[in-house]
Amino acid sequence: MWRAAALAVGLWASAAAAADMPACRTGTFEDVPFTACEADPKAGGLRLWHKDAGGALIGSFARLEDILAARAERAVFAMNGAMYHPDRDPVGLYIESGKTLSPIALRAGPGNFGLLPNGVFCLSGGAATITESRTFAASGQACDYAMQSGPLLVSGGALHPEILPNSRSAFIRNGIGVRPDGTVLAVIADAPVNFHRFARLLRDHLGAPDALFVDGNTSRLYAPGLGRSDIGFQMGPILALAVPRDATAN
Repeated sequence: MWRAAALAVGLWASAAAAADMPACRTGTFEDVPFTACEADPKAGGLRLWHKDAGGALIGSFARLEDILAARAERAVFAMNGAMYHPDRDPVGLYIESGKTLSPIALRAGPGNFGLLPNGVFCLSGGAATITESRTFAASGQACDYAMQSGPLLVSGGALHPEILPNSRSAFIRNGIGVRPDGTVLAVIADAPVNFHRFARLLRDHLGAPDALFVDGNTSRLYAPGLGRSDIGFQMGPILALAVPRDATAN
């Protein structure tokens, strides 16, 4: 089913590019509203942010926009980008500008992060991948930017074996998907959803055979093209797509 979805989404993406449609759009999947933002990693501008040049936590979309403005850039979209400890430092592997700032964690444990298999989202040389964590660690793959999270919702088109269709654990959740053509999806459910439905949203509706859960309940999205800027407590890492301030992209 996901292959058919990927073809349909690919046709939509081609039409969207031709029509200069915005990077973010809203939709509904099985009565759950969602917002999905797209980025082509080959085009540049997609990366993770955590602290500023002085070592202070960025923590908010407003602060990120201030930093981008000083670089003559602006955000096309941004969302919370990794699970984090109470001090807002990332949980598990975190790489920024090619430097490993937090090591990979490979043991099973409590909570969503420890529900193995979990995975690593990696940006490297204009390409994006989502890889099971132990496979990633054994590969020695180098990344310009990377974050680890869990569970790994979809891997090679297969759903995580431990997520249940009828689970009553429902939250506002966000995640990352990578389509076969390399397009990165940053997706947030705009109503509470369980893991199984959220995974199928990414795989069956949005065409991502590989998808990683990022977080739940603390999930937030900044999409200025939609007039959206979610508020809340300070975040840890932030995933953002930035373009030059004079760019015409939405």
